[in-house]
Amino acid sequence: MKNGLTTTSAALLSQISQSIQKNPKRITTALAVVLLTGGGGAFAVASLGPDPADLPVQLIEQPVQSLASGSTLAELTDGSGFSLYRSDIVRVTDTAETLLRRMGIADPAASAFFRGDSLTQQNLLGRAGRFVKAETTNDHRLLRLTARWAYDDGTGNFRRLVIEKVDKGRFVSRLETAPLVATNRLAGGVIQSSLFAATDAANIPDSIAVQMAEMFSGDIDFRRSLRKGDRFSVVYEALEADGEPLRSGRVLSAEFHNNGKAHQAIWFQAPGAENGSYYALNGESLRRAYLTSPLEFSRVTSGFAMRFHPILQTWRAHLGTDFGAPKGTAVRTVGSGVVEFAGTQNGFGNVVFVKHRNQHVTVYAHLSRIDVRPNQAVTQGQTIGAVGATGWATGPHLHFEFRVNGVHQDPMIIAKQSEAAAPVPTAARPAFNRLAGLMRTQLDSAQLIEQASAQ
Repeated sequence: MKNGLTTTSAALLSQISQSIQKNPKRITTALAVVLLTGGGGAFAVASLGPDPADLPVQLIEQPVQSLASGSTLAELTDGSGFSLYRSDIVRVTDTAETLLRRMGIADPAASAFFRGDSLTQQNLLGRAGRFVKAETTNDHRLLRLTARWAYDDGTGNFRRLVIEKVDKGRFVSRLETAPLVATNRLAGGVIQSSLFAATDAANIPDSIAVQMAEMFSGDIDFRRSLRKGDRFSVVYEALEADGEPLRSGRVLSAEFHNNGKAHQAIWFQAPGAENGSYYALNGESLRRAYLTSPLEFSRVTSGFAMRFHPILQTWRAHLGTDFGAPKGTAVRTVGSGVVEFAGTQNGFGNVVFVKHRNQHVTVYAHLSRIDVRPNQAVTQGQTIGAVGATGWATGPHLHFEFRVNGVHQDPMIIAKQSEAAAPVPTAARPAFNRLAGLMRTQLDSAQLIEQASAQ
């Protein structure tokens, strides 16, 4: 065993790496994910045969006449018709006509059915973001349309609306429920300007970028400390419906190289434990007593920084940090504790004081609303209010303070120095080590993907 890899897996990655260096454009063929069974050591690697792009291509063309030309259905069909398939995403402004027209469907009967069917009205038209796929005849008349979307009922299911033509040209609709299927995906990227720009370039969902920023927040300041050339690899869950990705799940493992230092994280749930957590490869927990920020990392907050106080005309770094964010952005407590004060106070406007252990107190000011009450127990990450501009504030932002025995401290330093949660239990170490070896191999594979795609 060397660095979590078996001799076999290390040799396999070396072989794949050499192949990619010779044929960088063959990445999807040369590395279709190194799949390992849990501790079994079995591999499933795609064939290293010829690149499909290099094979001969035969083009077959057949003219398709549109109903818009005035031809009748009888004139267009001669018994040798074929089906056409189209897909799209529903927009909030969609009507029956706009959706069908955008998908290239010319079918007055289908349009009339969409307008009059209650299931279609309630679950399709105007429901932004829902994936739709249609099958039509070669004369652009609808045969079948299926819409899929995630359904947050706590059971891991999705909803499927099916509209199809039956006998005598009549349409019917039905609403179905089916389980989402979780699959693992590997990806990697390089920072050129920001984390979201890099994940966009790698087709990685925003929710995965947010999870990476949160899990490494104790070691990396993603708002101020990223460097051009920093790189990352990630393995995450993709939740699919009928083979189509609907949403992303949890980050399973990730590695981030920031300013020349590597940081790793693995999601692990010990056998019999109620909850899991993120750990470094050595089994140390990444969860600390305090979060580094009272605002969850997102596109709208990724660029905020300490502000020059517009009224007092002085930097107030020794008293707190002002985070710019839109009004209504959720504010969370950075650590568990008890609400000491929740109300209005002088220049703070709407403010919440949370008392933690060891005479630690955090302050959240200028809130547009307060979601907690005095003496209420709160847990780390719990929403306690929303960003506002109350009190002495000229615009929406959060004023945040961390006090120790009444003395203001740098919240980033306190968070990094705070006590970490317990490491992986001794009894669970063998299972953790097996998972760490698997994830190390997959992260190396993700890094190869990133390197090959960049060539």
